[in-house]
Amino acid sequence: MPGVVAGVGFFVILVVVILLHEAGHLLAAKRFDIKVEEYFVGFGPRLWSRRRGETEYGVKALILGGYVKIAGMNPMEEPKEEDLPRTFGAKPIWQRALVIVAGPATHFILAFVVLVLWLMLAGQPTRFAAAIGEVEPKLNGTVSPAAAAGLKAGDVVLSVDGQPVDSDTFVQYTRAHLGQSMSIVVLRDGQQLTFDVTPVESVVNGKNQPRIGVLMSPGRVLERDRSGFFGSFADAGNYLWSLTGEVVHRIGEVFGPEGIARIFRLVFGDAQRSVEDPLSVVGAGRVAGQAASAGAFDGLVALFVSLNVFIGLLNLVPLLPLDGGHLAVLAVEKLRRGRPVDMRKLIPVSAVVVGFLVAFMLAVVYLDFAKPVPNVFQP
Repeated sequence: MPGVVAGVGFFVILVVVILLHEAGHLLAAKRFDIKVEEYFVGFGPRLWSRRRGETEYGVKALILGGYVKIAGMNPMEEPKEEDLPRTFGAKPIWQRALVIVAGPATHFILAFVVLVLWLMLAGQPTRFAAAIGEVEPKLNGTVSPAAAAGLKAGDVVLSVDGQPVDSDTFVQYTRAHLGQSMSIVVLRDGQQLTFDVTPVESVVNGKNQPRIGVLMSPGRVLERDRSGFFGSFADAGNYLWSLTGEVVHRIGEVFGPEGIARIFRLVFGDAQRSVEDPLSVVGAGRVAGQAASAGAFDGLVALFVSLNVFIGLLNLVPLLPLDGGHLAVLAVEKLRRGRPVDMRKLIPVSAVVVGFLVAFMLAVVYLDFAKPVPNVFQP
Protein backbone atom coordinates (compact mmCIF):
# COMPACT_ATOMS: atom_id res chain seq x y z
CA MET A 1 0.00 0.00 0.00
CA PRO A 2 2.74 2.58 0.80
CA GLY A 3 4.21 1.85 -2.63
CA VAL A 4 0.90 2.56 -4.38
CA VAL A 5 0.40 5.80 -2.45
CA ALA A 6 3.98 6.87 -3.23
CA GLY A 7 3.54 6.03 -6.92
CA VAL A 8 0.35 8.07 -7.20
CA GLY A 9 1.86 10.84 -5.11
CA PHE A 10 4.92 10.96 -7.34
CA PHE A 11 2.69 11.32 -10.42
CA VAL A 12 0.86 14.22 -8.76
CA ILE A 13 4.19 15.83 -7.88
CA LEU A 14 5.35 15.57 -11.50
CA VAL A 15 2.16 17.30 -12.67
CA VAL A 16 2.82 20.07 -10.12
CA VAL A 17 6.40 20.34 -11.38
CA ILE A 18 5.16 20.87 -14.94
CA LEU A 19 2.70 23.48 -13.71
CA LEU A 20 5.54 25.29 -11.94
CA HIS A 21 7.47 25.21 -15.22
CA GLU A 22 4.57 26.95 -16.96
CA ALA A 23 4.19 29.31 -14.00
CA GLY A 24 7.79 30.36 -14.60
CA HIS A 25 6.87 31.42 -18.13
CA LEU A 26 3.70 33.14 -16.86
CA LEU A 27 5.38 35.18 -14.11
CA ALA A 28 8.25 36.26 -16.35
CA ALA A 29 5.82 37.30 -19.09
CA LYS A 30 3.74 39.34 -16.67
CA ARG A 31 6.92 40.89 -15.26
CA PHE A 32 7.68 42.29 -18.74
CA ASP A 33 4.04 43.29 -19.40
CA ILE A 34 3.44 40.59 -22.00
CA LYS A 35 -0.20 39.57 -22.23
CA VAL A 36 -0.89 36.07 -20.87
CA GLU A 37 -4.22 34.77 -22.16
CA GLU A 38 -4.52 31.34 -20.52
CA TYR A 39 -2.97 29.20 -17.79
CA PHE A 40 -4.49 25.72 -17.61
CA VAL A 41 -3.97 22.47 -15.77
CA GLY A 42 -4.35 19.62 -18.27
CA PHE A 43 -5.43 19.44 -21.90
CA GLY A 44 -8.60 18.68 -23.86
CA PRO A 45 -12.14 19.72 -22.91
CA ARG A 46 -12.44 22.53 -20.37
CA LEU A 47 -13.83 21.39 -17.00
CA TRP A 48 -13.62 24.63 -15.05
CA SER A 49 -12.13 28.06 -15.52
CA ARG A 50 -12.16 31.53 -14.02
CA ARG A 51 -10.87 34.78 -15.45
CA ARG A 52 -8.74 37.04 -13.31
CA GLY A 53 -7.88 40.22 -15.12
CA GLU A 54 -6.90 39.36 -18.69
CA THR A 55 -5.82 35.77 -17.93
CA GLU A 56 -8.12 32.74 -17.82
CA TYR A 57 -7.12 30.10 -15.26
CA GLY A 58 -8.66 26.64 -15.29
CA VAL A 59 -8.63 22.86 -15.42
CA LYS A 60 -9.06 20.58 -18.45
CA ALA A 61 -10.00 16.91 -18.65
CA LEU A 62 -6.62 15.29 -19.32
CA ILE A 63 -4.47 16.00 -16.26
CA LEU A 64 -1.16 15.36 -17.99
CA GLY A 65 0.60 18.60 -17.25
CA GLY A 66 -0.44 22.09 -18.26
CA TYR A 67 0.26 25.04 -20.52
CA VAL A 68 0.40 28.82 -20.64
CA LYS A 69 -0.82 30.79 -23.68
CA ILE A 70 1.18 33.96 -24.29
CA ALA A 71 -0.10 36.50 -26.78
CA GLY A 72 1.77 36.43 -30.08
CA MET A 73 3.50 33.05 -29.63
CA ASN A 74 1.07 31.04 -31.76
CA PRO A 75 2.07 31.68 -35.39
CA MET A 76 -1.38 30.58 -36.59
CA GLU A 77 -3.24 33.25 -34.59
CA GLU A 78 -3.23 36.94 -35.38
CA PRO A 79 -3.25 39.01 -32.16
CA LYS A 80 -5.73 41.83 -31.76
CA GLU A 81 -4.46 45.19 -32.91
CA GLU A 82 -4.77 46.68 -29.43
CA ASP A 83 -2.65 43.84 -28.02
CA LEU A 84 0.24 44.23 -30.47
CA PRO A 85 2.47 46.33 -28.16
CA ARG A 86 2.10 43.64 -25.46
CA THR A 87 2.70 40.55 -27.60
CA PHE A 88 5.72 38.30 -27.19
CA GLY A 89 7.30 39.41 -30.47
CA ALA A 90 7.00 43.10 -29.61
CA LYS A 91 9.38 42.87 -26.66
CA PRO A 92 13.20 43.08 -26.73
CA ILE A 93 15.03 39.83 -27.41
CA TRP A 94 16.57 39.70 -23.91
CA GLN A 95 13.13 39.91 -22.29
CA ARG A 96 11.74 37.18 -24.53
CA ALA A 97 14.77 35.01 -23.76
CA LEU A 98 14.18 35.38 -20.02
CA VAL A 99 10.52 34.43 -20.46
CA ILE A 100 11.60 31.24 -22.22
CA VAL A 101 14.41 30.40 -19.78
CA ALA A 102 12.14 30.93 -16.76
CA GLY A 103 10.38 27.61 -17.46
CA PRO A 104 13.38 25.24 -17.53
CA ALA A 105 15.02 27.21 -14.69
CA THR A 106 12.26 26.11 -12.30
CA HIS A 107 13.43 22.49 -12.60
CA PHE A 108 16.97 23.30 -11.51
CA ILE A 109 15.74 25.51 -8.68
CA LEU A 110 13.42 22.75 -7.43
CA ALA A 111 16.16 20.15 -7.69
CA PHE A 112 18.61 22.34 -5.76
CA VAL A 113 16.12 23.22 -2.99
CA VAL A 114 15.09 19.58 -2.50
CA LEU A 115 18.73 18.48 -2.42
CA VAL A 116 19.70 21.10 0.16
CA LEU A 117 16.79 20.21 2.43
CA TRP A 118 17.44 16.47 2.15
CA LEU A 119 21.16 16.81 2.82
CA MET A 120 20.41 18.98 5.86
CA LEU A 121 17.92 16.48 7.24
CA ALA A 122 19.46 13.15 6.25
CA GLY A 123 23.02 13.75 5.08
CA GLN A 124 25.11 12.73 2.08
CA PRO A 125 24.98 8.99 1.25
CA THR A 126 28.54 7.59 1.17
CA ARG A 127 28.12 3.81 1.01
CA PHE A 128 25.54 1.76 -0.87
CA ALA A 129 24.40 -1.85 -1.03
CA ALA A 130 25.65 -3.65 -4.14
CA ALA A 131 22.64 -3.81 -6.45
CA ILE A 132 22.90 -5.28 -9.95
CA GLY A 133 21.44 -2.82 -12.44
CA GLU A 134 22.01 -4.86 -15.60
CA VAL A 135 23.40 -8.26 -16.58
CA GLU A 136 25.33 -8.17 -19.84
CA PRO A 137 24.40 -11.15 -22.02
CA LYS A 138 27.90 -11.46 -23.48
CA LEU A 139 31.52 -10.65 -22.69
CA ASN A 140 34.26 -11.06 -25.30
CA GLY A 141 31.73 -12.55 -27.72
CA THR A 142 30.64 -15.38 -25.41
CA VAL A 143 28.01 -15.72 -22.69
CA SER A 144 29.02 -13.64 -19.69
CA PRO A 145 29.76 -15.45 -16.41
CA ALA A 146 26.91 -13.56 -14.69
CA ALA A 147 24.37 -14.52 -17.37
CA ALA A 148 25.58 -18.12 -17.41
CA ALA A 149 25.27 -18.37 -13.62
CA GLY A 150 21.74 -16.94 -13.58
CA LEU A 151 22.26 -13.55 -11.96
CA LYS A 152 19.54 -11.02 -12.80
CA ALA A 153 19.08 -7.27 -12.81
CA GLY A 154 17.63 -6.23 -9.46
CA ASP A 155 19.63 -8.79 -7.45
CA VAL A 156 21.27 -7.25 -4.37
CA VAL A 157 24.65 -8.80 -3.56
CA LEU A 158 24.87 -9.58 0.17
CA SER A 159 28.22 -11.39 0.35
CA VAL A 160 31.02 -12.92 -1.73
CA ASP A 161 32.83 -16.00 -0.41
CA GLY A 162 31.21 -15.34 2.96
CA GLN A 163 32.36 -11.72 3.19
CA PRO A 164 29.74 -8.92 3.32
CA VAL A 165 30.21 -6.42 0.48
CA ASP A 166 28.91 -3.03 -0.61
CA SER A 167 28.87 -1.60 -4.14
CA ASP A 168 32.57 -0.62 -4.03
CA THR A 169 34.03 -3.69 -2.29
CA PHE A 170 32.10 -6.03 -4.59
CA VAL A 171 33.79 -4.52 -7.65
CA GLN A 172 37.18 -4.56 -5.93
CA TYR A 173 36.78 -8.20 -4.88
CA THR A 174 35.79 -9.22 -8.40
CA ARG A 175 38.84 -7.52 -9.93
CA ALA A 176 41.12 -9.33 -7.48
CA HIS A 177 39.86 -12.82 -8.40
CA LEU A 178 40.48 -13.31 -12.10
CA GLY A 179 39.84 -16.94 -13.06
CA GLN A 180 38.83 -17.86 -9.50
CA SER A 181 35.34 -19.11 -8.68
CA MET A 182 33.41 -16.82 -6.32
CA SER A 183 30.37 -17.81 -4.26
CA ILE A 184 27.93 -14.89 -4.49
CA VAL A 185 24.89 -14.64 -2.21
CA VAL A 186 22.15 -12.32 -3.50
CA LEU A 187 18.76 -11.16 -2.28
CA ARG A 188 16.02 -11.65 -4.89
CA ASP A 189 12.34 -11.07 -4.12
CA GLY A 190 12.93 -11.64 -0.42
CA GLN A 191 14.92 -14.87 -0.90
CA GLN A 192 18.66 -15.47 -0.55
CA LEU A 193 20.18 -17.31 -3.51
CA THR A 194 23.75 -18.49 -4.07
CA PHE A 195 25.61 -18.47 -7.40
CA ASP A 196 29.12 -19.57 -8.37
CA VAL A 197 30.70 -17.10 -10.80
CA THR A 198 34.23 -16.91 -12.22
CA PRO A 199 35.52 -13.49 -13.40
CA VAL A 200 37.07 -13.32 -16.88
CA GLU A 201 39.24 -10.66 -18.45
CA SER A 202 37.32 -8.03 -20.38
CA VAL A 203 38.16 -4.65 -21.91
CA VAL A 204 36.87 -1.64 -19.94
CA ASN A 205 37.79 1.86 -21.19
CA GLY A 206 40.69 0.41 -23.16
CA LYS A 207 42.04 -1.63 -20.24
CA ASN A 208 41.80 -5.34 -19.48
CA GLN A 209 39.99 -5.95 -16.19
CA PRO A 210 38.45 -8.99 -14.49
CA ARG A 211 34.65 -8.87 -14.83
CA ILE A 212 31.62 -11.12 -14.52
CA GLY A 213 29.39 -9.07 -16.82
CA VAL A 214 27.24 -6.89 -14.57
CA LEU A 215 26.62 -3.15 -14.34
CA MET A 216 26.12 -2.03 -10.76
CA SER A 217 23.52 0.41 -9.46
CA PRO A 218 23.43 2.02 -6.00
CA GLY A 219 21.15 0.03 -3.70
CA ARG A 220 19.95 1.08 -0.26
CA VAL A 221 22.15 3.51 1.66
CA LEU A 222 24.43 1.87 4.22
CA GLU A 223 26.27 4.95 5.50
CA ARG A 224 25.93 8.72 5.18
CA ASP A 225 27.81 11.87 6.11
CA ARG A 226 26.27 15.08 7.45
CA SER A 227 28.11 18.23 6.47
CA GLY A 228 26.00 20.83 8.29
CA PHE A 229 23.98 23.83 7.11
CA PHE A 230 26.49 25.52 4.80
CA GLY A 231 28.06 22.24 3.71
CA SER A 232 24.64 21.09 2.48
CA PHE A 233 24.51 24.00 0.02
CA ALA A 234 27.99 23.17 -1.27
CA ASP A 235 27.25 19.43 -1.53
CA ALA A 236 23.95 20.12 -3.30
CA GLY A 237 25.66 22.43 -5.78
CA ASN A 238 28.45 19.95 -6.50
CA TYR A 239 25.99 17.07 -6.91
CA LEU A 240 23.73 19.09 -9.20
CA TRP A 241 26.67 20.21 -11.34
CA SER A 242 27.94 16.64 -11.70
CA LEU A 243 24.43 15.32 -12.39
CA THR A 244 23.85 17.96 -15.06
CA GLY A 245 26.92 16.77 -16.96
CA GLU A 246 25.79 13.15 -16.67
CA VAL A 247 22.28 13.98 -17.88
CA VAL A 248 23.60 15.91 -20.89
CA HIS A 249 25.54 12.79 -21.81
CA ARG A 250 22.51 10.57 -21.18
CA ILE A 251 20.24 12.71 -23.39
CA GLY A 252 22.73 12.27 -26.21
CA GLU A 253 22.74 8.52 -25.63
CA VAL A 254 18.98 8.06 -25.20
CA PHE A 255 18.01 10.06 -28.28
CA GLY A 256 21.03 9.08 -30.37
CA PRO A 257 21.21 6.16 -32.83
CA GLU A 258 22.25 3.65 -30.13
CA GLY A 259 19.48 4.79 -27.80
CA ILE A 260 16.80 4.52 -30.48
CA ALA A 261 18.13 1.10 -31.48
CA ARG A 262 18.00 0.07 -27.81
CA ILE A 263 14.30 1.03 -27.56
CA PHE A 264 13.61 -0.84 -30.82
CA ARG A 265 15.26 -4.02 -29.47
CA LEU A 266 13.36 -3.72 -26.21
CA VAL A 267 10.00 -3.29 -27.95
CA PHE A 268 10.43 -5.83 -30.74
CA GLY A 269 13.14 -8.15 -29.38
CA ASP A 270 13.94 -10.15 -26.28
CA ALA A 271 16.30 -7.60 -24.70
CA GLN A 272 15.61 -6.95 -21.02
CA ARG A 273 15.22 -3.56 -19.33
CA SER A 274 17.96 -2.18 -17.10
CA VAL A 275 17.94 0.59 -14.51
CA GLU A 276 19.77 2.77 -17.06
CA ASP A 277 16.87 2.72 -19.53
CA PRO A 278 14.57 5.78 -19.82
CA LEU A 279 11.30 5.86 -17.90
CA SER A 280 7.88 7.31 -18.58
CA VAL A 281 5.64 8.77 -15.88
CA VAL A 282 4.32 5.21 -15.41
CA GLY A 283 7.78 3.79 -14.81
CA ALA A 284 8.84 6.68 -12.59
CA GLY A 285 5.74 6.16 -10.45
CA ARG A 286 6.49 2.44 -10.12
CA VAL A 287 10.12 3.08 -9.15
CA ALA A 288 8.96 5.67 -6.61
CA GLY A 289 6.60 3.10 -5.14
CA GLN A 290 9.37 0.50 -4.92
CA ALA A 291 11.67 2.97 -3.19
CA ALA A 292 8.98 3.96 -0.70
CA SER A 293 8.11 0.33 0.07
CA ALA A 294 11.76 -0.39 0.83
CA GLY A 295 12.18 2.79 2.88
CA ALA A 296 14.77 4.00 0.35
CA PHE A 297 13.90 7.68 0.57
CA ASP A 298 17.29 8.63 -0.83
CA GLY A 299 16.15 6.84 -3.97
CA LEU A 300 12.97 8.92 -4.08
CA VAL A 301 14.95 12.14 -3.73
CA ALA A 302 17.47 11.04 -6.37
CA LEU A 303 14.64 10.11 -8.75
CA PHE A 304 12.91 13.47 -8.26
CA VAL A 305 16.14 15.44 -8.72
CA SER A 306 17.24 13.42 -11.76
CA LEU A 307 13.87 13.78 -13.49
CA ASN A 308 13.85 17.53 -12.90
CA VAL A 309 17.33 17.94 -14.34
CA PHE A 310 16.39 15.70 -17.28
CA ILE A 311 13.19 17.65 -18.03
CA GLY A 312 14.97 20.97 -17.64
CA LEU A 313 17.81 20.04 -20.00
CA LEU A 314 15.53 18.31 -22.52
CA ASN A 315 13.50 21.51 -22.76
CA LEU A 316 16.70 23.38 -23.62
CA VAL A 317 17.47 21.22 -26.66
CA PRO A 318 17.49 23.72 -29.58
CA LEU A 319 14.55 22.23 -31.47
CA LEU A 320 11.03 23.63 -31.75
CA PRO A 321 8.59 23.45 -30.05
CA LEU A 322 10.92 22.96 -27.03
CA ASP A 323 12.01 26.04 -25.11
CA GLY A 324 15.50 25.61 -26.49
CA GLY A 325 14.05 25.88 -30.00
CA HIS A 326 12.54 29.24 -29.17
CA LEU A 327 15.88 30.37 -27.76
CA ALA A 328 17.56 29.25 -30.99
CA VAL A 329 15.06 31.31 -33.00
CA LEU A 330 15.84 34.34 -30.83
CA ALA A 331 19.56 33.78 -31.42
CA VAL A 332 18.95 33.71 -35.19
CA GLU A 333 16.88 36.88 -34.92
CA LYS A 334 19.74 38.53 -33.03
CA LEU A 335 22.19 37.52 -35.76
CA ARG A 336 19.79 38.99 -38.34
CA ARG A 337 19.94 42.30 -36.43
CA GLY A 338 16.41 42.05 -35.10
CA ARG A 339 14.71 40.88 -38.30
CA PRO A 340 12.03 38.43 -37.06
CA VAL A 341 11.87 34.79 -38.14
CA ASP A 342 8.66 33.63 -39.81
CA MET A 343 7.55 30.99 -37.29
CA ARG A 344 4.96 29.60 -39.72
CA LYS A 345 7.76 28.19 -41.84
CA LEU A 346 9.06 26.26 -38.84
CA ILE A 347 5.76 24.48 -38.10
CA PRO A 348 6.87 21.33 -40.02
CA VAL A 349 9.97 21.14 -37.81
CA SER A 350 7.80 21.34 -34.69
CA ALA A 351 5.48 18.68 -36.06
CA VAL A 352 8.36 16.27 -36.71
CA VAL A 353 9.85 16.84 -33.24
CA VAL A 354 6.47 16.40 -31.53
CA GLY A 355 5.77 13.27 -33.55
CA PHE A 356 9.12 11.76 -32.62
CA LEU A 357 8.74 12.58 -28.92
CA VAL A 358 5.19 11.19 -28.79
CA ALA A 359 6.25 7.96 -30.52
CA PHE A 360 9.26 7.63 -28.23
CA MET A 361 7.19 8.22 -25.09
CA LEU A 362 4.48 5.77 -26.17
CA ALA A 363 7.17 3.13 -26.68
CA VAL A 364 8.59 3.80 -23.21
CA VAL A 365 5.11 3.69 -21.63
CA TYR A 366 4.54 0.33 -23.30
CA LEU A 367 7.87 -0.95 -21.94
CA ASP A 368 7.03 0.30 -18.44
CA PHE A 369 4.02 -2.02 -18.53
CA ALA A 370 5.48 -4.94 -20.52
CA LYS A 371 9.10 -4.88 -19.31
CA PRO A 372 9.40 -2.81 -16.14
CA VAL A 373 12.86 -1.86 -14.96
CA PRO A 374 14.26 -4.13 -12.23
CA ASN A 375 13.66 -3.25 -8.60
CA VAL A 376 16.97 -2.43 -6.91
CA PHE A 377 15.32 -1.07 -3.76
CA GLN A 378 15.12 -4.37 -1.92
CA PRO A 379 15.21 -4.08 1.88
